[in-house]
Amino acid sequence: MFAPVTGNWVLAAAMVAFTAVAAGWDLREKRIPNKLTLPVFFAGWVYQAVYHGWQGLADAGLGFAVGFGVLFVLWFIGGGGGGDVKLMGALSVWMGFRLTLLVLVMSTVAVIVITMGVVMLQAACGGMRRNREKSTARKVDSKQPETIRQRQQRRILPYAVPVAAATWLVLAWKLPSLNREARAAEEKPKPPVIEPAAAGDRS
Repeated sequence: MFAPVTGNWVLAAAMVAFTAVAAGWDLREKRIPNKLTLPVFFAGWVYQAVYHGWQGLADAGLGFAVGFGVLFVLWFIGGGGGGDVKLMGALSVWMGFRLTLLVLVMSTVAVIVITMGVVMLQAACGGMRRNREKSTARKVDSKQPETIRQRQQRRILPYAVPVAAATWLVLAWKLPSLNREARAAEEKPKPPVIEPAAAGDRS
């Protein structure tokens, strides 16, 4: 098992790069491809095993249950895209339970704040009713249900953008304390090893 402090920096570099690419892809294409999320997902398990052992793998499992689970429920009820679910699934394996929970909370706050800001700006520039009709427009007389692609096109902001911002903030906030914890664990004195007495030393 490699040094946990080094692992923390690997985590930060990997997640900053991953979320930046995902956010750019989502902004440009309105989707996040499997060829990005799946390799990162599997690499996350390798990372946890190499740097944190069984404890890291357990933490990755809990993080995945929270991150993937929450987004899967939202996707199931029509509140998100499949790419968002896989994005959070891949990220949560690397981040573990505590950091994934923080990313979920902070990204939700970011979505609310950014959406309110955009709506208020649109209302000030073009009128509330017209922009509401534009953002929710669907053909009333159409017999075809709205597709996932159409729903994605209506989104004010791709979900990968607030996830990226939240991930960077969480890492900037928590990385120093994670490094302190890792150094303290490395410097903790190990209990002395009591060797069995030689046969000639027995009384």
